[in-house]
Amino acid sequence: VQLVESGGGLVQPGGSLRLSCAASGFTFSRADMNWYRQAPGKEREWVATITRDGGSTNYADSVKGRFTISRDNAKNTVYLQMNSLKPEDTAVYYCNAPLSGRQWRRDYWGQGTQVTVSP
Repeated sequence: VQLVESGGGLVQPGGSLRLSCAASGFTFSRADMNWYRQAPGKEREWVATITRDGGSTNYADSVKGRFTISRDNAKNTVYLQMNSLKPEDTAVYYCNAPLSGRQWRRDYWGQGTQVTVSP
């Protein structure tokens, strides 16, 4: 299993970024996918979830109305569109695939991509 995030960078407050996470090594279309983030000195926190068919999404209150999670199962990629960015959105953003079988469950993570929101 491999998850590779991209699209992070430095952006001014009020700006936008689109993160991508390219997945491989598992049947992407059968997996719900998540985005998490971790700010300096803080615990990793959940940001958003999208179901395997893209039919349902859920967001943390802190990003609701500003971020949009989406996926393209033909490209094995999940996205996070981030608008109206705030300095408090500064963090390393991680793609997460919670995979399971009959008697196992494991969380897979990407390496993360840094998002910095600063004037």
